[in-house]
Amino acid sequence: MEDFANDIWVFIEQRGGTPADVSFELLSKGRKLADTMKVQLKAVVIGDGIRKLAEETFRYGVDEAYVIDHTDLHDYATLPYSRILNDLVDEHKPRVFLFGATIVGRDLAPRVASHTRSGLTADCTDLQISDVTYLGTEFKDLLLQIRPAFGGNIVATIIAPDTRTQMATVREGVMEMHTLDTPHGVKITEVPYIPNEFDKLISIIEQHREESKVNLKGAPIIVAGGYGMGTKEKFKLVQDLAHTIGGEVAGSRAAVDAGFITHERQVGQTGVTVRPKLYFAIGISGAIQHRAGMQEAKKIIAINTDPDAPIFEIAHYSIVGDAADVIPKFIEAYKSKLK
Repeated sequence: MEDFANDIWVFIEQRGGTPADVSFELLSKGRKLADTMKVQLKAVVIGDGIRKLAEETFRYGVDEAYVIDHTDLHDYATLPYSRILNDLVDEHKPRVFLFGATIVGRDLAPRVASHTRSGLTADCTDLQISDVTYLGTEFKDLLLQIRPAFGGNIVATIIAPDTRTQMATVREGVMEMHTLDTPHGVKITEVPYIPNEFDKLISIIEQHREESKVNLKGAPIIVAGGYGMGTKEKFKLVQDLAHTIGGEVAGSRAAVDAGFITHERQVGQTGVTVRPKLYFAIGISGAIQHRAGMQEAKKIIAINTDPDAPIFEIAHYSIVGDAADVIPKFIEAYKSKLK
């Protein structure tokens, strides 16, 4: 195997100069991985007028940022963006290259992986660095790419020991975003954009975007219901409690599959990962797939008729009872405090 350049790279996704949260989440995680490997963390920023965004990445632990800034790159386009990244990877040979598991990331990362013949694991929920012995050979500082598999019923750890660059896309919200107390000095390397005749084979004629009206990641209070609510009509009790206390409504995968709530409000390995100040888990058994998406909540209140429900293992307050009896009492008690 050829020698590796040991840098960890993160692609910074942006729209109109506004970064995707997952990119800064990846920088925070990338900083920890880089410290473990004792290597540098580098950001790759492509766009138009994005120098300030590049400078902002240093607050999250970046050692150096590659900036490709040109008016032709204002909107994301597969052909020029992938060509630019392929050329950069060919030249610098990073050890790890991370992307958000967004529409853009899922389009871009496979094209880079195909060009470099690198391993790529999609939709990861965790990343770690470890020495691994595989088929009798020891590999140092391998990227452990962790993700749910078989419909979320198991958690798989995937390695790519024989590839030059290890690559992964990572789900939004699963990594905690935080800035450094003492950021590194700004070191920006400007990479010139050289147009190619193929870049505009596909052009954007018109764009229509609608922002999601649901923001579970930013909600301080979440009231989530599960299949244990029984019916869609009974699930309205979850909505009533959320409305009363000013929380967002969410659900488990089973509740979504049953039609109690829409997928955009699903919490868990195959949904959204949240860290609210208060999380109600009502009629949710607490399978590992759901707990992975909410177990870092500051306070968890669980309501379930089964005293042995796994959700009680992580709940701060456990209530054994029927939600139809418990929720109205919660609402009444809350309203009485406001009088």
